[in-house]
Amino acid sequence: MPSLRTDDLTTIAQVFRSPKQDHRRRWDLHEGATLRGMTVSAPPETTIRPILPEDAPALVEILAHPTVARWWGTFDEERVEKELIVGEPDLRVYAIEVDGHIVGAIQSYEESEPEFRHAGIDLFLADEIQGHGVGPTAIRLVARRLIEEDGHHRITIDPAAANEHAISAYEKVGFRRVGTLRRYQRMSDGTWIDGLLMELLADELID
Repeated sequence: MPSLRTDDLTTIAQVFRSPKQDHRRRWDLHEGATLRGMTVSAPPETTIRPILPEDAPALVEILAHPTVARWWGTFDEERVEKELIVGEPDLRVYAIEVDGHIVGAIQSYEESEPEFRHAGIDLFLADEIQGHGVGPTAIRLVARRLIEEDGHHRITIDPAAANEHAISAYEKVGFRRVGTLRRYQRMSDGTWIDGLLMELLADELID
């Protein structure tokens, strides 16, 4: 996962920057906030911003929650720094906040090969915040950026096939089930579990 470059995020900062922003470039969304003429229903004070090195301890704590660790595995600060903060060049990672507190992270990646060009999204949320609309809100923000600013026509996501809670959240924003990815993800105990390929076309995003 990538180290976050300022030039990568200039456009998204300009689009979502709050008039009373802090130095971390937080993007505030209130109930009924308007993004480029489109209304997004969002929980009060739900924000996303570029992930920072000082976020590592909070992310480790969230990733240790049983409902998160079940699907994401074990993370310490070293792994968080390597995979979420330093990362890879084709991936962008953002912190998700509610009322100023980190509650998870969302990442996007891009396939740049012209014949197969598309983008992908993945995220995790603290268990106590799940089911309150925060995940779909974060997905809408990132999806809008990928569609409107980067010109992507298709976005994919690949949750574990047994993770019905996540699948339901993705369906709320317009993702459709494509098919089962058999023995797709290796778990910490060495077993393989099925994944579910889901996709969203640009004109299918649900506000």
